Amino acid sequence: MTSTVYFANLRSRSAKENKSAKVRKLFEKAGFEKAFSKKDLVAVKLHFGEEGGDTFISPLFVRQVVDKIKETGGNPFLTDTNTLYSGSRHNGVDHLKTAHLHGFVPEVVGAPVIIADGLLGDNRVDVSLDGKGKYFEKAHIAGDIVRANSMMVLSHFKGHGMAGFGGAIKNLAMGCAPAAGKKDQHFTRIAVDEEKCIGCGVCAQVCPVQALSFEAKDSGPKAVSDVAVCIGCGECITVCPKSALAMDWEEAGKEFLERMSEYAWAAVKGKPGKVCYINFLMNITPDCDCVPWSDAPIVPDIGILASWDPVALDQACHDLVTAQEGFNHSLLECNHAKGEDKFQGMGRVDGRFQISHAEELGMGSRQYELVEI
Repeated sequence: MTSTVYFANLRSRSAKENKSAKVRKLFEKAGFEKAFSKKDLVAVKLHFGEEGGDTFISPLFVRQVVDKIKETGGNPFLTDTNTLYSGSRHNGVDHLKTAHLHGFVPEVVGAPVIIADGLLGDNRVDVSLDGKGKYFEKAHIAGDIVRANSMMVLSHFKGHGMAGFGGAIKNLAMGCAPAAGKKDQHFTRIAVDEEKCIGCGVCAQVCPVQALSFEAKDSGPKAVSDVAVCIGCGECITVCPKSALAMDWEEAGKEFLERMSEYAWAAVKGKPGKVCYINFLMNITPDCDCVPWSDAPIVPDIGILASWDPVALDQACHDLVTAQEGFNHSLLECNHAKGEDKFQGMGRVDGRFQISHAEELGMGSRQYELVEI
């Protein structure tokens, strides 16, 4: 079955064509008003960005969606869950501070911010996968995501150090899971390449469970990962200046991505016809917005896409990024030419496993029609 994905390019020559207007037009063209009923508590799921980063979705664009939901009689709130790793969003208080710092305040976005898994990440509901899961019988989902009547999922489509890329599926999977659910998905463990390790200690500083220590070697101190303690969050991989930390992706990569897909499916379970999606193909950086910086983009800005189908939406975004010519002065090591996979050009896992498994679960179809508005 073919799904419809609506696409708005970024060309503007008048106020009627500016980006905010295009967000509203995508909402209308896709018929998203049908997802929201009067007095619905509507979870607007997005990523507020880690302090130090600046390529998260603009609050100005979020405001357009909030206003459209209000027109339906819905009662929207912006939401995300606390991080597994230590950082500026590790608990509900710091998370709110970061959201406010980045402009996600009622005066700007027109809605309150509620951290869906609570102060310390223990507000959760166990959702059954009805025997469809390859890895899970149930998933731990943030309580306020489950209790919301409907959901609008806003995703910044970009690269990701562990998932290859992150879009709507990853936003649902990791973004709707409390700490226990994130641990379920991050089942892999870290290995250290001693030849590359310079013993700088940055990895140990960010590890949320103190799984990394250092041993004296002839060539200097080297990091050691305690596999019994490691929760596989991958934060150490992101910050290592020498790429000395990695996971065995040949064995673990596909399973990690499929586990994410099962969590994404659980996050929307019980809301048929009540969840819709917009992906922003702007500032397509190598890393997730979870890192406290924003690297140079790997391809030009492309546009904004909307669909009722997260599988088709992420597939369309991946295809559009692949079709671009990559930037030379970026993290891309290869695959600069049009038609070459840009995310694998940074030495990443093939993130399309998350899309294919989501399709197998019945979340949507990889077959799509791209309709430009």
